[in-house]
Amino acid sequence: MTDEVLVVRFQSGDRAALAMLVRRHQSGLYNFALRNVRERTAAEDIVQEAFVRVAQSAADFKADARFSTWVYTIVRNLCIDQLRKAAHRRHRSLDEARRGDEGDGPTLGEQTADTKSHADVERQVSGTQLKARIAAAIDDLPEEQREVYLMRELSNLRFKEIAEIIGIPENTVKSRMRYALERLQAALSDFEEQARALR
Repeated sequence: MTDEVLVVRFQSGDRAALAMLVRRHQSGLYNFALRNVRERTAAEDIVQEAFVRVAQSAADFKADARFSTWVYTIVRNLCIDQLRKAAHRRHRSLDEARRGDEGDGPTLGEQTADTKSHADVERQVSGTQLKARIAAAIDDLPEEQREVYLMRELSNLRFKEIAEIIGIPENTVKSRMRYALERLQAALSDFEEQARALR
């Protein structure tokens, strides 16, 4: 059953159809929101609010539209609102505990304590550095390029869908994606093998 059929079924009163849509899209939407707002709780709240809005506005959904385009547009707009609200928030200290919102995890110093063999630590550091470099390179992309990159690579949306969500021509989406990939490749040039995998 397609997403669009499920929306029509939900419009007719089938609550299980909405539950199925949530199961299908929750993870992708959460990952997209998390990469944008960078806070787990905020990303969870955004996805929950998006599905509340889907439920409230289901009657307005047009059968010839794509559900994924509609729901990603909602999540994108909620992310933009969240980022505006959080624009002047103070950043956490490196010495602050890291796990969970309660701060019950280890500090940065505790995380780097020498509890493994040198080879294990070296491998872990290399992998951690690469992940951190990739995340930083994505974060450093201009906003319009980062948005397209995340929708394409993280959420596997087609260029046409991304164009509809953002409200720009498809060729502009493709150009932004190309520039994003070029910037990422340049930023990761010292990790040449991993950078090639981005293409």
